[in-house]
Amino acid sequence: MRWTIKPKPEQKMVDALATALNVDGLVAHLLVQRGITNYEEAKKFFRPELKHLHDPYSMKDMDKAVHRIVKAIEDGENILVYGDYDVDGTTAVALMSSFLLERYPKVATYIPDRYTEGYGVSFKGIDFAEDNEFTLIIALDCGIKALDKVAYAKEKGIDFIICDHHRPGEQVPSAVAVLDPKQEDCSYPYKELCGCGVGFKLIQALAAEEGLGIDALLPYLDLVATAIAADIVPITGENRVLAYYGLEVINSQPRTGIKAIINQLKKNRLTITDVVFVIAPRINAAGRMEHGQHAVNLLVETNYAQAENFAKEIEEFNTDRKGLDRTITQEALQQIVANKEEEKYTSVVYQEDWHKGVIGIVASRLTETYYRPTLVFTKSGNKLAASARSVKGFDVYNALEACADCIEQFGGHKYAAGLTLLEEQYAEFKKKFEEVVSTTIDAKLLTPELHIDAILELNQITPKLMRIIKQFAPFGPGNMTPVFMTENVKDSGYAKGVGQEEAHLKMAVTKNGAGPISAIGFNLGKKLSLLKNHNSVAIAYTLDENEWNGNVSLQLKIKDIK
Repeated sequence: MRWTIKPKPEQKMVDALATALNVDGLVAHLLVQRGITNYEEAKKFFRPELKHLHDPYSMKDMDKAVHRIVKAIEDGENILVYGDYDVDGTTAVALMSSFLLERYPKVATYIPDRYTEGYGVSFKGIDFAEDNEFTLIIALDCGIKALDKVAYAKEKGIDFIICDHHRPGEQVPSAVAVLDPKQEDCSYPYKELCGCGVGFKLIQALAAEEGLGIDALLPYLDLVATAIAADIVPITGENRVLAYYGLEVINSQPRTGIKAIINQLKKNRLTITDVVFVIAPRINAAGRMEHGQHAVNLLVETNYAQAENFAKEIEEFNTDRKGLDRTITQEALQQIVANKEEEKYTSVVYQEDWHKGVIGIVASRLTETYYRPTLVFTKSGNKLAASARSVKGFDVYNALEACADCIEQFGGHKYAAGLTLLEEQYAEFKKKFEEVVSTTIDAKLLTPELHIDAILELNQITPKLMRIIKQFAPFGPGNMTPVFMTENVKDSGYAKGVGQEEAHLKMAVTKNGAGPISAIGFNLGKKLSLLKNHNSVAIAYTLDENEWNGNVSLQLKIKDIK
């Protein structure tokens, strides 16, 4: 890992903020690094309020979307709520459909099949709408590039409202309304909403039409927080408010389906990290292994016994997903070695029988071994489909755009994307992608970077500091858990490898009489030798709490040792 110490903020600014907030210099230092420079900004950061959410009508086409839905209800039309099969899409469909069904009965949901229809709006979905007399489709977390699909629907007398957050192409579909804050001519002040977040803005506007305040929408925020966590969007600005209150709902009054998932956990309070690693993978597993509609069914269910049955079923999907993920990752790693591609700038692998539902996870796993832009392909019908993952600082979407002549279709974000191409295009694409990446990527981006917020001494680590750091949550992109560095520490003499194959490192660190402070380094078992013979080392870490037998104690979570 490359350790990069973040630039020190201007001392005058740090001192002024420390005085204004009556906090010590370290806390003020961390806040200024996050762009918080005065009392009001700090108040918003530590005490987010729902009134800080933006006016939904400042989003382009919001008035058109609301008008069309109100008209559909008044005219007794059938409304189809359509969304992608991942967490963002299924939570968005659950949110929109449950909101509308509380007011109007003629609403149904549709999640495309990952294997027969693929990502986004499909012709099959539109045919389903026509066959069942739906005249309005609300598309969530997809649709911004579905020019031909929306035109096809229009010919059949079916209107579209698109709620998306992906980057638009040169043209947008001719829908009744296109809600996407990333449109260049959209003046909405916050651009980083997830798909479910855009859906939430639409129900916020619909609720305002009924004279309802934002408090009436609190029960939907567990879904929004889950989507924010799973889609790895920045937890800044409006997303921070939504995630903050969504976590409150998850920890106090979660919807029945989420309660059925988390009841098996032995935790009193869930964090965003728990949502990412516990709730999201299970919701995702439905679309990966079977069908995304299973996730929607769980998320809208109000009967707890039935929700438990759905949750058990999804747990089985998740167990199957884990097994496939391990097997395919191993096969992909073997393929890279067999092809002598260990030293390339990219990883591009393909096997026709790999399960399409897990290729995105496998792409992420491969970047843990070979830290570089990665694509994993499988056969999907008469085409090849791939999931792409990138490394920090490199825009894989732009790289794919540069290879557009070898691709049938693609979409996504800076760090994650999906694409399809013809089998005969694969070799040409693989060569072109390697060329594009090798000539455009900064070589240092091929080594993982660890950003250090501040250098600490062990005697600065106190329960009070831990309490304050916890108030920086929810953590995520744009507001990561602070990482500290301490130099010249030694192990107290009891360092050891723990866990399966002693993969993890358990230790207690001391320095100049301070300590010992217990520490755990996950997947750092190989660093044990650095601590032998009372060697002095530098450690990079976050502050953490260890719960054991009802007791909570401060510990360091080691990120790296040098």
